[in-house]
Amino acid sequence: MRLTIQLCTYKRPHLLARVLEACFEQTAPASAYEVVLVNDGSPDETPAVIERLRPLAGDNFTVVHQANAGLAKARNAGLARSTGERIAFIDDDVLPTPVFVAEHLRSDERDGDVIVRGAVINTASFDRLPPPIWSLANYSGNYFWTSNVSVRRARLDRAGARFDESFAEYGWEDIEIGMRLRELGTRAVFNKLAVAFHFKPPPAGVNVAGMLRQVRAQARTGVQLERKHPHWRVALAVGDTVPQRWLGKTLVRSGIGRRLEPLVAQIAPNRPLNFVQRAAVGMLATQAYYDELLRARNAP
Repeated sequence: MRLTIQLCTYKRPHLLARVLEACFEQTAPASAYEVVLVNDGSPDETPAVIERLRPLAGDNFTVVHQANAGLAKARNAGLARSTGERIAFIDDDVLPTPVFVAEHLRSDERDGDVIVRGAVINTASFDRLPPPIWSLANYSGNYFWTSNVSVRRARLDRAGARFDESFAEYGWEDIEIGMRLRELGTRAVFNKLAVAFHFKPPPAGVNVAGMLRQVRAQARTGVQLERKHPHWRVALAVGDTVPQRWLGKTLVRSGIGRRLEPLVAQIAPNRPLNFVQRAAVGMLATQAYYDELLRARNAP
């Protein structure tokens, strides 16, 4: 098997059906790739969606059902069942174009043992997709981002073969394994034709408590990542450089978060946010992030 598309899913059956259809409808020969899906304990109709689409998959479709354990453990469960020489990682809100597999394999043939970063284009709807043409408006500086990236399994094995399961709260597990690959001297190339669409709907009504829990978890795991990889790239990614910390401290000490919470709490659920509401939500999230980042950074 030349390539494995590996993805995990949790409580997104409305998107998963479209994503799986796209994975199965590739221009590459069916014998060249497989799809390995991990259902991370979705308490909804996800298993029914998977079984409904299974007849479209052919023989090279593996499904792992596990109790909810987080993305790092789910990725590792998927890797344990993957047989491809190259592993392509996507998410359950990422729609690969029909040439996705063929382009990742073309980069492998041309460039060899490298990380292949595919193009990611944000879209508000899978039903109204923009043209699959990457531009600088879609630029990302991420070295290893599991929305659309592939690496040879042998190279992944050299980096430890597993995502770090201690990253259990928010994420950063892809950035962490990317740092290990970087430390091995792994070269990365960009293929703008290996396009995938990332579902990014307009901001809507906010669950304030849930939003604050998420950004605080993001800050804690960001500090965890920096302690494991004390590198300027990580500090910049998690917002822990000297200028960023100074701005964060200024924001926290201003107390603006307390004044914004009542305004954000009044936002109606499932309604698009206007400019002022988006700014208020962003400011409140940033204040909470830096408050938690500074706490975690000073913790023993």
